[in-house]
Amino acid sequence: MLQTTGNPVPASHSYSEIPELTIVVPTFNEKDNIRPLVTLLDQALADIRWEVVFVDDDSPDQTAKEVRALGRERSDVRVIHRIGRRGLAGACIEGILSSVAPIVAVMDADLQHDESRLPVMLQHLQDDPELDLVIASRNVEDGSAGSGLSAMRKKGSDLATSMARRALKITATDPMSGFFMVRRSSFNAVVLDLQKQGFKILADMLSASRGQWKVREIGFTFRERQHGISKMDSAVTLEFLGLLAVRLTGGLVSIRFILFMLVGLSGLAVHLLVLRLTLGLISEPFALAQTVAVVVAMTSNFVLNNALTYKDRSLRGMAFLRGLLSFYGVCSVGAVANVGVATAVYAVLPYWAIAGFLGASVGALWNFVASALVTWRA
Repeated sequence: MLQTTGNPVPASHSYSEIPELTIVVPTFNEKDNIRPLVTLLDQALADIRWEVVFVDDDSPDQTAKEVRALGRERSDVRVIHRIGRRGLAGACIEGILSSVAPIVAVMDADLQHDESRLPVMLQHLQDDPELDLVIASRNVEDGSAGSGLSAMRKKGSDLATSMARRALKITATDPMSGFFMVRRSSFNAVVLDLQKQGFKILADMLSASRGQWKVREIGFTFRERQHGISKMDSAVTLEFLGLLAVRLTGGLVSIRFILFMLVGLSGLAVHLLVLRLTLGLISEPFALAQTVAVVVAMTSNFVLNNALTYKDRSLRGMAFLRGLLSFYGVCSVGAVANVGVATAVYAVLPYWAIAGFLGASVGALWNFVASALVTWRA
């Protein structure tokens, strides 16, 4: 009698069918680009076993529905439909982790990335087992930003690239590229150290690798977007600055915490401005003007945190109003904690700056943790 060990591979799932390459494509409102992109991948990867995974953040334009329709026509197209989660970095991480291929590429859905470079990138990784990452770069020979970026975005991208290279000690010329290919085993080694909230996962990966990865860059020309609109906004800039701060502090703080603190600083400016204007209208009593300033500042903080810090779980409609009221309550307790801690410290160590700083720190920490648990229900 024939004896076997281990689990046999089902006839319908032979090893020859396992893809050599998985392409992960994060999407938000990219419905019109899905089928054109897959057609381009068919042409570029004709001799390669591949699959494409679209990771969609519940697009209002029904991008996920379009991918599912295409997936019913062919087995190499699938979708991860994320509900209540937003962000390119998190989408990329989920997509890569869903793959069984030994090599994974990440590219945008907007057709600005040149799919014809994928076979070249794959060949580099297959020829050199020690190579961890191949970056499609705009900043090396044969690479160009082309007409895909406006003059303003080009300047912003160049500045961000310079900051990332200097602050994170990255030698790659284009750490802001969204077009790269990584060996799955190498990605697995750094994934637990990556920030899920953010927009530039490549810079985070390079920083997390601590200079241990072997990296190669090949040039590509950044093309114009065909459909839809760019997802770049002020939140992306803040998230990038937050990522730099996270890495520079050794991961002691999160991007979300940094955004919360930045919003808090803006609230201080709002508070002082409203206080000054209110005192111009009603000189007495001061307590009334201070109360108005506090309420307006807390409202401003809530709106900004809802749009920036917690945009992946942004509150709308009645949930927005309930969240605002709970935020008032959380911050009121934080104010009491602030005053209590500062007073207690000052009684023992009568230095106003130290007491004030410690009180403000405790209040800010309380506001961050409590609002995450109560207002945005982390």
